[in-house]
Amino acid sequence: MKKSILSLALLAMTLILASCGQRAKTNTVAAAPETEQTAAAASDLAPDFELPDLQGNPLKLSSLRGKYVVLDFWGSWCIWCIRGIPAMKEAYAKHKDKMEILGVDCNDSEEKWKEAVAEHSLPWLQVRCPDDKLQALSNQYNIEGFPTKIVIDPEGKLVKVVVGEDPAFYTFLDELFAK
Repeated sequence: MKKSILSLALLAMTLILASCGQRAKTNTVAAAPETEQTAAAASDLAPDFELPDLQGNPLKLSSLRGKYVVLDFWGSWCIWCIRGIPAMKEAYAKHKDKMEILGVDCNDSEEKWKEAVAEHSLPWLQVRCPDDKLQALSNQYNIEGFPTKIVIDPEGKLVKVVVGEDPAFYTFLDELFAK
């Protein structure tokens, strides 16, 4: 009976992850550049982009150099993105002196994006990727699902990519900033 319930729970979790178009996976770029996200190598600079922030002002990724940056590709429509917000808030509160989070909203209207940011009281930087730029940005960063979190070092180099909501991501941040 317990195995049957566990099997059903695992099946349900798989279906839920599939509904966001992804499965949870982690790639530490420096340790395994040849796996899963082949465009990312330890010496690769994060591709620069410029997108509008909540006030409509252009924000360039390269303007954040000097701190670690977590790119958080998300959408209000993605259940795992929303479920991960409390853990992201906790990580941001613990590490905001050493990192910046840049939320990159994808597949939302401007109205839905702004409503979601306000509803969930997201304290970090936010930009929106308009539909006409989404494919190019997704290709540059090999976005395979949502959420996707990408850690960039202070020099702008790719460090880690996590697809899905994975507690190991937050452990990685704790270990990174414990140094």
